[in-house]
Amino acid sequence: MRIFDPHIHMSSRTTDDYEHMREAGIRAVVEPAFWMGQPRTSPATFIDYFDSLLGWEPYRASQFGVRHHCALALNPKEAEDPRCRDVLDLLPRYLVKDGVVAVGEVGYDSMTAAEEEAFQRQLDLAREFDLPVLVHTPHRDKIAGTRRSIDVLREAGLPPERVVIDHLNELTVAMVVEAGHWAGFSIYPETKMDERRMVALLLEYGVERMMVNSAADWGRSDPLKTREVGLAMLASGFSSHDVEALLWHNPAAFYGQSGRLQLDEPEAPAAGDFAGNTVMRGA
Repeated sequence: MRIFDPHIHMSSRTTDDYEHMREAGIRAVVEPAFWMGQPRTSPATFIDYFDSLLGWEPYRASQFGVRHHCALALNPKEAEDPRCRDVLDLLPRYLVKDGVVAVGEVGYDSMTAAEEEAFQRQLDLAREFDLPVLVHTPHRDKIAGTRRSIDVLREAGLPPERVVIDHLNELTVAMVVEAGHWAGFSIYPETKMDERRMVALLLEYGVERMMVNSAADWGRSDPLKTREVGLAMLASGFSSHDVEALLWHNPAAFYGQSGRLQLDEPEAPAAGDFAGNTVMRGA
């Protein structure tokens, strides 16, 4: 089973995770910009963070045979913080980088005016830099947040096939499919979606323009949940072709719209280093 996880926060994970992911068939990932769990206090902290998503993390992933790309943005959780607003002015220097395959995560957390302004500005950047967009839907008021996201995207004039709206569930998938966007689902151990519910939705809607991800981060999550979806699909009668379409071809098609996606096997130099460091602590 060949897997491309289109939304995972590997900066929060360990090298053991990369090893287990490789064994499970995960060969490529996209890491969207995320928050640390506590507020960042300055745009300067984002510079180091963005640099790590374009430097150290792709190097670290390559040591385990995994291709790492990223999506960059001022994420919705921090868009409300005035200390972080200048990140929007920093983004253009990063959105030209080869490893950036989308603008994201953008969208809503609490559906405030400041979040919407940041959302709209970053949609303008996506158009300017010809990048697809990853939209985060809020964990509270998800129906209203998803509906408003679709309205904002329509007003911005972005082609629907250039946008994935993520963290969907049974209550929000229909409106996203009807609008023509890609539909993204995060599969979690206890919250969000699970593999059983996901298979039920796939039986109803099919696999076209559908993507599943682990959204694994520093919280309770599991970077192997994409594989569990594939196994559940096979057990429910889906073909191996359907599984590969969902877990590999769909994210490759979506992020391939950036023109920057590399899905060949990365070379993992046994003695290579990055800025004088390796994953072999103490070696």
